[in-house]
Amino acid sequence: MASRGVLIGRFQPPHKGHVEVFKQILREVDELIVGIGGAQESHTLENPFTAGERMLMITRALAEAGVNLSRVHIIPIPDVNNNAIWVSHVISLSPPFSVVYSGNPLVKRLFKEAGFKTKTPPPFKRKEYWGTNIRDRMINGRRWENLVPKSVVEVMREINAVERMKDLSKTDYLLR
Repeated sequence: MASRGVLIGRFQPPHKGHVEVFKQILREVDELIVGIGGAQESHTLENPFTAGERMLMITRALAEAGVNLSRVHIIPIPDVNNNAIWVSHVISLSPPFSVVYSGNPLVKRLFKEAGFKTKTPPPFKRKEYWGTNIRDRMINGRRWENLVPKSVVEVMREINAVERMKDLSKTDYLLR
């Protein structure tokens, strides 16, 4: 049986740090499952991209990095907002896996209690490659393209991501 690891994240958007973490994990396991967390979320400042858009960005970024895509499984994982059933929810949506990669203490605790091996992937330039920073730069007209793979920039242009982010950042003060 192939060794499989899972990494769950929001990937809003996937950036160069994510790609480096994916490549590092793939040095340790035969196959990587990338879980698109909060799959039901989109079109908000914190979660501006759909699960499908994030899947497309990740697939293209991995291909651009020369990763063998037959070793990667990307699955959407909608939130259930119930920690007691979350691990079984993830298991029900995913191919079998034996190790969970996460820097999130809660995720690690929940999977550890369910009997899974957990590992913390090394952060890759975390202060530079950070989704909140990238989204903020997009809204404020600052350079962001150097923080994500070229293929992600292309998808972002295709979906008019900067315009979307700017529209989402506007507030209708009359509704308050």
